[in-house]
Amino acid sequence: MPAAKFKPVNEQMALLSKGVAEIIREEELKEKLAKSFVSGEPLRVYLGVDPTAPDIHLGHTVVLRKLRHFQEMGHTAVFLIGDFSAMIGDPTGQSETRPPLTREQVQEHSETYLNQVFKILDKKKTEVRFNSEWLGKLSSEEIVRLCSRYRLARMLEREDFRSRLDKNQPISVHELLYPLLTAYDAVALKSDVELGATEQKFNLLVHREIQREYGLTGQVILTMPILVGLDGTRKMSKSLGNYIGITEPAGEMFGKIMSISDELMWQYYELLTDFSSPVIVRLQEEVKMGVLHPKDAKMQLAHNIIAGFHSEEAAKKAGEEFQLVFRDRQAPTEIPEMRLKWGSRPLFSLLTETGLATSRSEAERLIKQGGVEVNGNVEKDVKRMIALNPGDLLPLRVGKKKFLRVVGV
Repeated sequence: MPAAKFKPVNEQMALLSKGVAEIIREEELKEKLAKSFVSGEPLRVYLGVDPTAPDIHLGHTVVLRKLRHFQEMGHTAVFLIGDFSAMIGDPTGQSETRPPLTREQVQEHSETYLNQVFKILDKKKTEVRFNSEWLGKLSSEEIVRLCSRYRLARMLEREDFRSRLDKNQPISVHELLYPLLTAYDAVALKSDVELGATEQKFNLLVHREIQREYGLTGQVILTMPILVGLDGTRKMSKSLGNYIGITEPAGEMFGKIMSISDELMWQYYELLTDFSSPVIVRLQEEVKMGVLHPKDAKMQLAHNIIAGFHSEEAAKKAGEEFQLVFRDRQAPTEIPEMRLKWGSRPLFSLLTETGLATSRSEAERLIKQGGVEVNGNVEKDVKRMIALNPGDLLPLRVGKKKFLRVVGV
């Protein structure tokens, strides 16, 4: 086979280091890239993921995008599914022992994960592996020998274990095995580079050290920052409700992205788009100078992200819909309808009956605050009677996002 063609090392580094929190070590990465450039042999770069939850959000894509960058530079991208290690559970950041997953749960989550991952990675160029291939075959003797290569004192230095010890909280023995077993992944894969989030640094360093214990050249580690969620303070997480799922409808994604702060927008540009750092800096300067409005910069961000997961057409439509509803305060092109029995009823009753308000008190509060429109007109009279005749089409709007067309029957 002809040698692979690679870009010069400095060009590769410009893309591969974009948005990265830490490279351990940068000089080693440059050396590996230089050898690859001369030999024509691609680097083996892997990302290990335990399928503990089936849905991927934008926070997960930060490190996936970095794996794709290596892929785009001509290197071998290995997506490792920790189907064996998931049954133990990564103790990173955990204040208590996780309940073990069943094989059925892991298998189901793995399939869902792969369907979503290939929205980012090139399926034809991705090597998919499962660590049960080797971890499931380790003998008792081999596991003991693996454990002998790392000291307990160092294992207990990790922050989550130390914190639990200080609080007299239990640590199960199998949790101590997790970083060692996943380190064996790096041995089995003979990886040159491993990717992970900043919070996984301890595990990644163990992997690098264990590789050397098995006579391999220690891999380079690239850690990626944790993406801040929609609340602007905590990491993006489904459990916190501050996330954007990559399979959500384009319009919903667009609205969520537009809700982030102007300051947070730049982290999203850096970690979720392929805009180069100089281009992002220029956009920031244009916003500061008043040449570019922050909302326009954010709309460009939303378009770019959504086009990657849906299509250019879907991103454009979502942008137009957002501008129609939020800027021009017009009703969206597609409004849900509800059929109601004709007659007259108080406005607050209409809101609760249609589900636009969860209670009479909420309905009254919304009306008094001027957050309710009936047929295009703001209504602030809580006791206002609304007449609905057979065949009437009555458009309602509550706040900025809730629209409903009531049909009299």
